[in-house]
Amino acid sequence: MAHKPERLNTILELISAHDVASQEELRKLLEKRGVSVTQATLSRDLRELGVVRVPGENGARYALPETVAGEAIPSLETLLPQLFSSVDGVGELIVLHTLASGAQPVSEAIDAAGWREVLGTVAGENTILVICRSAQARQDVTLRLTELASGR
Repeated sequence: MAHKPERLNTILELISAHDVASQEELRKLLEKRGVSVTQATLSRDLRELGVVRVPGENGARYALPETVAGEAIPSLETLLPQLFSSVDGVGELIVLHTLASGAQPVSEAIDAAGWREVLGTVAGENTILVICRSAQARQDVTLRLTELASGR
């Protein structure tokens, strides 16, 4: 197994050179380069590198934030139908679940939408915490997110 810095550099090279759609695809590309890695380690590496999933011509792909910084942040109308899994909440808090690696781009899109009901978001791998201004705001935002996810 490659040392971590070498492994991270190889991941960056592969993501830059290929439209990598999944961790499994990336794991196989790494194996072709002689780097054996578990899914858990790969997931940690992607998080450490700040890799995000962004919509591409042929579906979602991994990218570094700086490579998409010049691109417009994809809209919730585009992302939610592709990445939404479930939503629930309590008080002023919403917990939104996405498909694997979907939380970062959806969270950025929520922040970019500038909804006055939303104070901010915190994203993990597939879970987003949305902090709202009030319980009523949470209900309104939950409804809006659900409608966007269904394509309405």
